[in-house]
Amino acid sequence: MNFRRPGLIMAAAAVAASGCSVHIDTGDQGPSAGGVKPDAAAVTAARRDLRTLAVAPEGAGRGYAREKFGQRWRDIDRNGCDQRNDVLARDLQQVRRRDGCVVVSGTLQDPYTGKTISFRKSDAAEVQIDHIYPLALAWRMGAYRWSAQRREQFANDHDNLLAVWGVPNGQKGDSGPGEWQPQKAYQCVYGVKYIAVARKYGLPVTRADRDALEDFLNRC
Repeated sequence: MNFRRPGLIMAAAAVAASGCSVHIDTGDQGPSAGGVKPDAAAVTAARRDLRTLAVAPEGAGRGYAREKFGQRWRDIDRNGCDQRNDVLARDLQQVRRRDGCVVVSGTLQDPYTGKTISFRKSDAAEVQIDHIYPLALAWRMGAYRWSAQRREQFANDHDNLLAVWGVPNGQKGDSGPGEWQPQKAYQCVYGVKYIAVARKYGLPVTRADRDALEDFLNRC
């Protein structure tokens, strides 16, 4: 026998009355806010890759502008949805989408703090899309030498994007892991992701960031 949750029926009915096409995803697809860790192979690869990353001081950052990294949330995977909505749909739970793409509501288990956030499109700034390896930091570490196309790819790469609560995202800014750290329960996952992005794009890390990443992996 099939049962439906009354709350979901009411939500679907309300949006249907507005004339919009809505898809409701009740699956748990997002990153956990508490202690879920990558598998052993991913951690082993991260340890190996961290040893191969170049260590370099930060550049001065002259000439940086967000526009140097191309169109915001460009649909680079050509699935018909922009990258922001792709990441929201991936990282939130109880997702409701309008017209197949636009995420209008959902619940975020914020990986950076462990806080549960209710997302509504009318208050979109509450949940933001963070660049794990920040754009301005990447610029200072060598991305200023990249082509415009490569910078746009980096800024819209799903591997470098994460839905997070706006408060810690503002606190993080363009800091690397040597200056800003998520909650301890997420540091292993964060370290694995940060190292993977740095390796993928050939970005160096500072000595402080490398030391912090080693500490993160020790939590795995």
